[in-house]
Amino acid sequence: MRIVFMGTPDFAVPVLSALVEAGHDVVGVVTQPDKPKGRGKAVLMTPVKERALELGLTVYQPVKVREPEFVEILRGLSADVFVVAAFGQILPKAVLEIPRLGCVNVHSSLLPRYRGAAPIQWVIIDGEKETGVTTMMMDEGLDTGDILEKAVVPIEPDETGGSLHDKLSALGAKLIVSTLAKLENGTAVRTPQTDEGTCYAKMLKKTMGDIDWTMDAEAIERLIRGLSPWPGTYTGWNGKTLKIWKAQVVPEESVGSCGGPQAAPGESAGICKEAQAASEEYAGACGQVILADKNRLYVKCGKGTLSLMELQPEGKKRMEVDAFLRGYPVEEGTVFTKSRAGE
Repeated sequence: MRIVFMGTPDFAVPVLSALVEAGHDVVGVVTQPDKPKGRGKAVLMTPVKERALELGLTVYQPVKVREPEFVEILRGLSADVFVVAAFGQILPKAVLEIPRLGCVNVHSSLLPRYRGAAPIQWVIIDGEKETGVTTMMMDEGLDTGDILEKAVVPIEPDETGGSLHDKLSALGAKLIVSTLAKLENGTAVRTPQTDEGTCYAKMLKKTMGDIDWTMDAEAIERLIRGLSPWPGTYTGWNGKTLKIWKAQVVPEESVGSCGGPQAAPGESAGICKEAQAASEEYAGACGQVILADKNRLYVKCGKGTLSLMELQPEGKKRMEVDAFLRGYPVEEGTVFTKSRAGE
């Protein structure tokens, strides 16, 4: 089939590659304009543009795809179908009506449950057990078009936004090839969406990563995984920002009745007493360090306790907790605070 592909970030690259490998004629690739990035503000190509040029494809970068001049360019390409994956612009009716077989979107969640800009991260943050990729016919609504196909994957206990992104990107590449084959031979089944049980996966902001220690430990741990690698989570410590890359919820059975961690085999039972003293001194202070030894850093949350596993001090590299504690001693009783660094 003659295809116009629309996409911008890394997620869309395998989808574009799969279309070419499947033998489709990609007559044009539409992506967002290049933008300056980094401290040097060097203008960088979008990942899709970079891959398209490697494949020898024609690239278009309209500021607004809805501009009449560009709509006419799209019409002139005489495509059978438009394939859209994380493009970053809303397609108007004038564009949706151009291709003979319509516009197909590769969406990184199981519709209609998660609509919106950031479903990959939100399914982790919300504690979902599974997710997947949906191909759908596009309409003028926000992810509301008829569903064509779905592919499901479980969300692993240690899943991060980054690892799930890569899984779904590869899955979407396989699914679009299957969907287009069915569209071409007339066997595709369109299933209308309902609005029942839907969530809106709102766009991510850096301020979301400012840890609120009054939250449950499980919720904070999911937030840390969901926002990794971007925008990341962090907390205030000694007037600076401390990034938190990995954490684990401390099981209740490993926490003594005093509210502090029980001693591990071979350790002094005095740990529990020290944690109890810290809890009494900072009664009700969420974000309080209740245990800090050679390789453990336990923090009190609104409900439960969180063990910090991988951290990054301001201006330094990421490090495991034992390396962090060797270079940056933390006293029990210290209270981590809101940082506001992302504002």
